[in-house]
Amino acid sequence: MADHQRQRIHPMEVGAPPPPTTPLVPPGSSRSEKGNPLHHPPLLHAMPAIYPTPKKRSCFCRCICWTLCLLVLVLIILAASIGILYLVFKPKLPNYSVDTLRISDLRLNFDLSLYARFDVEITANNPNKKIGIYYEKGGMLSVWYTNTRLCEGSLPKFYQGHQNKTMLNVSLTGQVQSGSTLMNALQQQQQTGRIPLNLKVHAPIAIKLGRLKLRKVKVLGECMLVVDSLSSNNLISIKTSNCKFRMKP
Repeated sequence: MADHQRQRIHPMEVGAPPPPTTPLVPPGSSRSEKGNPLHHPPLLHAMPAIYPTPKKRSCFCRCICWTLCLLVLVLIILAASIGILYLVFKPKLPNYSVDTLRISDLRLNFDLSLYARFDVEITANNPNKKIGIYYEKGGMLSVWYTNTRLCEGSLPKFYQGHQNKTMLNVSLTGQVQSGSTLMNALQQQQQTGRIPLNLKVHAPIAIKLGRLKLRKVKVLGECMLVVDSLSSNNLISIKTSNCKFRMKP
């Protein structure tokens, strides 16, 4: 046998164990039977969660900021406009005074109801120099004794110019059931010479600024009167009169 054909033959020891072989490991186990760690191919990473990008958040916050800024700007412009109108027109509440009060009729009917008819003359005063007042339909004037309404009447519809005083004659009528008790109370009060009456005003009006007519508001007022008598067909003397008014949208 030629030298290049020769193979080296290593001698084997008699009784020597065979060379170790790599045991088969079932898939999914990470260690061999002897506990040696085994290497596996890397696992695929899980899909990351989807979150809003910072760009979308920034756009949303920017929209909120612009909206708030616009709202604040509108409020500032509105407040400035109201302030300018107030300084230019200097609005004042209209006021009223009770000039005369006459009782045309006050009697008990056969059914013991109390019938009352008052004639009231009042002065409506518009103290504004640049504001006109439209008195709209639906205005009411009423006279009360304690918590009982004796009579009521309608206010006329008219326009009142700047710094104008208008005299109004209003007839008030009413009927109260079970009026005998009320009539006795009025007669006893009349003996003192001081009878308290409450005259209430409810007037829907519209304000005119220059050529602009604004929406309707309500003027609510009360005049606490003290009269000396409730005799029919006589001019009643008004001893005291205290009137308060306010405006309601």
